[in-house]
Amino acid sequence: MNEATLALMIPIFSVTMPFLLAGGIVGFVTYFRYRRRREVQETIRIAIEKGQELPTEFLETISSPKNEPKPKKDQDLRRGVVLIAVGLGIAAFGFLVGEEDAARPLLGIGSIPFLIGSALTFLWILRTRHNQ
Repeated sequence: MNEATLALMIPIFSVTMPFLLAGGIVGFVTYFRYRRRREVQETIRIAIEKGQELPTEFLETISSPKNEPKPKKDQDLRRGVVLIAVGLGIAAFGFLVGEEDAARPLLGIGSIPFLIGSALTFLWILRTRHNQ
């Protein structure tokens, strides 16, 4: 491979690889969920063919949508504080780099988790005042 071909392949590879990786992860998770459902259905089919009765609780848990646990009352506060810390950390890194060309984009990137964290913390404050 000559240098020109390699110089052309590196940007193409660096742009396409994250998308391929994300697609691979989604495909991996989807495949294993499908496989688990198929195994449960096969187990039910075998039990019915053998004449075994299936408990009603078992059938209810399979047919009902997954019950997600209730969010904890302090979950918004925890997430908010963590996101604020992440945003401040990215902004501090931008200042520590020392170059203005790097500091401004890092401040912009750091402002996103900072503002989301601020909103979550504000929602937690509103919720606790409303519940009192």
